[in-house]
Amino acid sequence: MSAALWALVALPLAAGTLLAAIGRRTDRFAPAVAVATSAAVLALAGYAAAVPAAVRAPLLAGLPFGLGAHGLSGPMAVTVAAVTLAVLVFSAGDIGAGQPRARFFGLMLLFGGAMLVTVTATTLPALLMGWEFMGATSWALIGFRWHDPAGAEAAGVAYVTTRAADLGLYLAAGAALAAGQASGLALDRLHEVPAPWLHLLTAGVVAAALGKSAQLPYSFWLSRAMRGPSPVSALLHSATMVVAGAYLLLRLQPLLAASGWGDDAVAWTGAATALALGLVAVAQRDLKQLLAASSCAQIGFMVLAAGASATTGGTLQLMAHAAAKSLAFLVAGFWLTAFGAGTLPALRGAARRNRIGGAAFTVAALSLAGVPPLSLWAAKDLLLAGALETSPALYAAGLAAAVVSAVYAVKALWYVWRPPGPVRLPVPAPAAAGRREGRPQGPRALPVPGAAAFAALALAVAALAVLALPGPRAAVADRIGAGGEAAPYAWELALSAALALAAAAAAWAWGDRRSPLPARVTAAASAWLGLEAGVRALLVRPVCRLAAALAAFDDRVLDRGVDGLARGTVWLAGGADRGAEAAVDGAVEGIGALSRALGRLARRPQTGQVHTYLAQAVAAFTVLAAVFVLVR
Repeated sequence: MSAALWALVALPLAAGTLLAAIGRRTDRFAPAVAVATSAAVLALAGYAAAVPAAVRAPLLAGLPFGLGAHGLSGPMAVTVAAVTLAVLVFSAGDIGAGQPRARFFGLMLLFGGAMLVTVTATTLPALLMGWEFMGATSWALIGFRWHDPAGAEAAGVAYVTTRAADLGLYLAAGAALAAGQASGLALDRLHEVPAPWLHLLTAGVVAAALGKSAQLPYSFWLSRAMRGPSPVSALLHSATMVVAGAYLLLRLQPLLAASGWGDDAVAWTGAATALALGLVAVAQRDLKQLLAASSCAQIGFMVLAAGASATTGGTLQLMAHAAAKSLAFLVAGFWLTAFGAGTLPALRGAARRNRIGGAAFTVAALSLAGVPPLSLWAAKDLLLAGALETSPALYAAGLAAAVVSAVYAVKALWYVWRPPGPVRLPVPAPAAAGRREGRPQGPRALPVPGAAAFAALALAVAALAVLALPGPRAAVADRIGAGGEAAPYAWELALSAALALAAAAAAWAWGDRRSPLPARVTAAASAWLGLEAGVRALLVRPVCRLAAALAAFDDRVLDRGVDGLARGTVWLAGGADRGAEAAVDGAVEGIGALSRALGRLARRPQTGQVHTYLAQAVAAFTVLAAVFVLVR
């Protein structure tokens, strides 16, 4: 079992490294290698979830590298592996032969492998390694088309924003070490850290998780991340980086509860994100931007579940959302490539032109809308039951966010199913379209791998609803160690279903008419609440100005001081060379001359003649005798 657990994380990392390192020479075989590797990883994940185990390896003194597939880690590893396989199968038919396939599939495997390390980590060092590597590979994937300046800038914004939040994990690790936590920074014992370090640890974990999951106020980076290829968005939004923060909060729910404030802060942040970013999704005119905002909103429900002690509901929401959102993004990516446009008016009739894609997108959108009996409907009610036990106001906020989710999901459906009207499906110029997706444009048939991925994910979206039934739900709760949580009453299920259906019907009837909200509110929502502009005004620009001031201080004060000191030293050295050096040299030469003179005097008695030595001895003894007589 230990070998299987090591192989679960090592296999995608090794295969991804080889593909990315060898490069274009393996372009031809890269899709097959990636799909085969991903299938093997899915089998290993299923085995690890069925037979939980844990492994450890020495890393630093007292800080081991630990992995485990018990508790929440097992179902999450299966979710990550399954979605990765579906996305790679679709990509095999979507990433053309003219593109750097080895680099793409290699990075995707590395991305998935990093997420598997993150979800199976049992110690903070292992979590940090997976967390950091996932951020680095996401930067490479978002900026995959690096020759596009906008794409490169988007990757930089996403990376810097999430990295700023990631500092919270280092704060958490520092607080745990300062508290003398003697269990190797084990994740399941972090709640035992005493105050005040417990509060610092909780704050660090919450900041890192909210940043990674694009919750308020970090949500804007996810809008920028849409510059990446569509399969990257499908994986990033559904089962990897963006859900990593929500997963961490669900897993560390005991820590949130122990802090006394973390659970409430997280629950209200999740509810606010679900509601506010849901309105942002409603205001979008671009399909990928709508789906991106909906990711923030749907993950807000998972964050709410972590704060409301509804771990089972949050877990089912995570799994159902992974299937629905990856399906929605893959279909959207297929349409964007086929029709060369991404705005909703330009995609009118897209579902009619490709019925398989249209049916798959419909299943995904209706699930996001919370329409029964699809999986997200029951999962959402399960976590809202926990919210109702915590606070009726929190439940009301969650229910309002669920209504908004029905509006934006059906808004997207309305556009893609309406026949082309005033705005016809575009047939873009090849050059312009090629800049968008990097391949020839125009309506095309759905490749077999894409159809297979659509079918598998649509089936998962429907089938996962079974897990919300009492029996399977109890089994899931027992598996993740979350027994005794609140369950929804029948009236709660009926109320949410009625609200979702009513909101969906109203959104369909409203069509493409102007939003009833005030223009100012709509404009703010369209611009993602101005979060990026606010961060740039409140944080980026002051930091840049401070950096410029420090650079000027460095140039004008420190550099000049160092230069002046160097010039003074050179001047003193010149003076020493001109004055003291001559005196020192003269003294040394004088001592040398005196030594040579004394040497010559000392050599004079050494004549080699015996009579001379005899005379010298007589003279010496005479002097000694005289001295002896005088002294006595």
